[in-house]
Amino acid sequence: MRNIPFGRLAETYLVGTIGGYLFFLLSLPLPWVLGALTFVMVYQGTTKRFMYCPDPIKQSGFLILGMFFGLYFTADTLATVAPYVIPYVLATVVLIIVSILNSMLVTRWIPVDKITSVFGSIPGGLSEMVIASEALNARSSLVVIFQTVRLLTVLFLVPFIVIQTFTNTGTGVGSSISDSSFIFGGFQYIWFIIPAIFGVLLRKRIPAGIVIIPLVFTAILNIMFVPMPTLPPLLLIAAQITVGIGMGKGISFADLKLGGKYCFVYFGLTVALIFVSFGLGVALAAFTSLSLPTAILSVAPGGLIEMVLTATSVGGDPAVVSALQLVRLLFIIIVVPPVLKWYFGRKLKANTA
Repeated sequence: MRNIPFGRLAETYLVGTIGGYLFFLLSLPLPWVLGALTFVMVYQGTTKRFMYCPDPIKQSGFLILGMFFGLYFTADTLATVAPYVIPYVLATVVLIIVSILNSMLVTRWIPVDKITSVFGSIPGGLSEMVIASEALNARSSLVVIFQTVRLLTVLFLVPFIVIQTFTNTGTGVGSSISDSSFIFGGFQYIWFIIPAIFGVLLRKRIPAGIVIIPLVFTAILNIMFVPMPTLPPLLLIAAQITVGIGMGKGISFADLKLGGKYCFVYFGLTVALIFVSFGLGVALAAFTSLSLPTAILSVAPGGLIEMVLTATSVGGDPAVVSALQLVRLLFIIIVVPPVLKWYFGRKLKANTA
């Protein structure tokens, strides 16, 4: 405990909270996440002061949000989602193919190799894409930069467009959580110990396990065993600030500058992919009974957390968005890297033969 710089930790949370609250006052999308992310990133980059948020604290934010998402699941959720899995996977495959083709196309005009370009722009997990690209001798430093640009573009653009399109007020998720009905659950909160323990123990077993495991166990408890109590709004806001801080402190101006002018190329690729995903979401809503905001947020190439939080703001179905985004995440992380490694590995062997 003596080695923890509590002053630096307090400074980090003060900066993140100010950013979140300002975004909340301005009715910006996902205020507590994006506000904390923006202020921590800018503050750290301009003052050169290292923001401090140890991994256990950062992981606790993801864990709390995972349990929060699990509360949306009911006995009807899986039955509701099942008919949409096949058309959803097809939409995901189309999105991935478009991403790969576009990222390979731009290499004709910029001095970035195809392997680096593909892994730098595909809508998957940053760490998984970096690891897969290293196995094929890609420029992993550029993969990190381009994936960071993609992540930031999606985080800020998708919630803004969706919230402005599907709400009249443009109210951010922070207010929707704060205004939701909350009843103190008393000793019922003990049940959350179970998903919390499993979330911590199994977090490294599957991609994004620190979110997915508590989500699944909370849903199972809520559906099969005991009605789970609602979580306090201030706890949810604190979790969002923590997640925003964790992402913001990992983004440096130096990394973004390193990519130089090519960052704008991959920003453009991400914008194009977002609008393709919106088109696929419209098609999915047209051919299924999913509502338009639910379909768009399910297909959107964003993070599970950000898309589900946005769904709570625009009247979408957070449980369906959670389930389908989980399907997309697992498909991209489990299927795509091996396929790309096989494809590019075959190309490399052909070139060296």
